[in-house]
Amino acid sequence: MSNNLIIDIDDRGVATVTLNRPEVHNAFNNELIAELQAAYFALDENDAVRIILLTGAGKSFSAGADLNWMKRSATFSKPENLEDAMRLSDMLSTINNCTKPTIAFVNGTAFGGGVGLTACCDIAVTLSTAVFSLSEVKLGLTPATISPYVVRAIGERAARRYFLTAERFDGIEARRIGLVHETAQTPEEAQMIIDGLIGYLLAGGPIAQTASKSLIRMVTDTEITDGLRKKTADHIAERRTSDEGQEGLSAFLEKRKPNWSAD
Repeated sequence: MSNNLIIDIDDRGVATVTLNRPEVHNAFNNELIAELQAAYFALDENDAVRIILLTGAGKSFSAGADLNWMKRSATFSKPENLEDAMRLSDMLSTINNCTKPTIAFVNGTAFGGGVGLTACCDIAVTLSTAVFSLSEVKLGLTPATISPYVVRAIGERAARRYFLTAERFDGIEARRIGLVHETAQTPEEAQMIIDGLIGYLLAGGPIAQTASKSLIRMVTDTEITDGLRKKTADHIAERRTSDEGQEGLSAFLEKRKPNWSAD
């Protein structure tokens, strides 16, 4: 069995997925890509899992593409390269479209695809000393497969700088441009931030959180029309009459914890 990933699920339903190739800075190869996609699919289907936390073993989060993987791709035909790129794209899509809350803890270097992983997660926390780079142009390439997620995270303006310069930036700049939500000075501080976020997430209704992710996709970059307003009204009406919505409202009115609460 491969050791490319370490997966641990605690009694709260928090699944920690650790990229476990520290000797190559947790870089991607075909095996890791396939295993990461399969892991997120399985965890998304697991009713015991509430939250998925992604991080890296060792000093790096992920340095992007593995050197040997890049060497092989250089010999591929265009159709072979397309197939290879689609495997990475499918993995990123699986993480991005996961129905459960996802957190990235960027514990160190995040280059190329590592930036893509960060952008695919709902919430991202990093160390202020972490180093980020969209380094592809230095190799005559582009950050193509990760671009839909990264541009949505940092916006066109920041992308027009960092896609073109491939310069390195730290966790403080990553927060300023919107790639991450929180920065910490130490791993201990980062863990405190993550524990706080997990506490907030566990207090929310799990089905409502899934619905909220769907709602965000529905309204993002969408013109506010009568049709959209009707869809959002339908959305809240469905939630209010759902079993979870009824339980949440009853718990609030009765001043008690709802039945999904870990407390």
